[in-house]
Amino acid sequence: MLEVSATDKPLGQPSLWSQIFNQHMLICIFTGFSSGMPLYLLYQLVPAWLRSENIGLVEIGLFALVGLPYIWKFFWAPLLDRYFFASVGRRRSWLLPTQIGLLAVIASLGFLDPQQHLQWIMVLTFIIALLSATQDVALDAYRRELLTDAELGLGNSIHVQAYRISGLIPGALSLILSDHLPWSWVFIITASFMIIGIGLTLCIRDVEMQTPQSLNLWRAVVDPFKEFVDRNGVTLTLQILSFMLLYKLGDSMATALSMPFYLDLGFSKTEIGVVAKNAALWPAIIGGLLGGLLMLKIGINRALWLFGVVQLITIAGFAVLAEAGNNLWVLAFVIALEYLGVGLGTAAFTAYIARATSLRFAATQFALLTAFAALPRTFASALTGFLVEDMGWTSFFLLCMVLALPGMLMLFWVAPWNKR
Repeated sequence: MLEVSATDKPLGQPSLWSQIFNQHMLICIFTGFSSGMPLYLLYQLVPAWLRSENIGLVEIGLFALVGLPYIWKFFWAPLLDRYFFASVGRRRSWLLPTQIGLLAVIASLGFLDPQQHLQWIMVLTFIIALLSATQDVALDAYRRELLTDAELGLGNSIHVQAYRISGLIPGALSLILSDHLPWSWVFIITASFMIIGIGLTLCIRDVEMQTPQSLNLWRAVVDPFKEFVDRNGVTLTLQILSFMLLYKLGDSMATALSMPFYLDLGFSKTEIGVVAKNAALWPAIIGGLLGGLLMLKIGINRALWLFGVVQLITIAGFAVLAEAGNNLWVLAFVIALEYLGVGLGTAAFTAYIARATSLRFAATQFALLTAFAALPRTFASALTGFLVEDMGWTSFFLLCMVLALPGMLMLFWVAPWNKR
């Protein structure tokens, strides 16, 4: 097993080489892949599947509501801090059952007919979201405990880029396979990639550190929230939560119906899959490394400003594609920009969340902040089908750009440019 503990964290200023190539960064690759694949299945493959089976945009947009567990996960996050099998480990006790459950439920999804079993599909996708959100709580807490403060920027950047690259499984490979295989086999093959996450869980040990397991359940629920408010003050706490809500609002809405958008422009599932595979992989890898290194040099605050601007440009790319229509070169440009720009913004955003949490209550506080970040992806994205039907794709993406601005303005309070 990979041995990690609180004492493994280096003292002093480590070299740049040791910050990039070490066991912690390798683990972040696997945590990102395992965390991202189920979510991209829900937000890329399932909408493409439903659209190809002639389900309407309004119904597909409403499917975003199955992501409610990503919002409410902070309610059961204290359980992950409080209850576990000591012989297995605090994080591994929850990772293994959720990952096995994801493999089983994802594999069973393709045996349903969207025209006849839409309600059952919604039930299964809700279960996938529930298991995925619980896995995220455990993985986020484990990563926060594993990484030193100096490693947070690069480690979370690598995690997010691996998270984005995992989207190529449901967003590229599975789409290509769907033109050649029955959907039942497509979902079985997609589910098999959860074995990567299961392998990670079997190979790592939990980070050795003080645990709040001695707290009763009430204290386990209350103390993380009390500590967060006491540490930041009421005003800054409200500003941080508002920032969590607004920073990814425009991006979440713009990408909520990306697969139905591509299909409506006349691209085949194979074309989307092939373009995504070739246009997304290298921008994601290069962007992840450059973004992580940039955060080491300029800090997380300035990265949030720079990557937020790139995120705005990415949303504009969707509007350009809406006007260009069925053009593979423009599609490739937009997908590459999305994986580069949005991935960079998410990396800085995730690093900021990690920095804002306490090591002692990593699971609950990380879940709380990421839950606020998931609100737009769930509730605002549920309205996207209605908005597109009413105003068209181009106007919709321009609206998303406007909605991205308030989150940028919040940076003046929560991440000032000159404060490292």
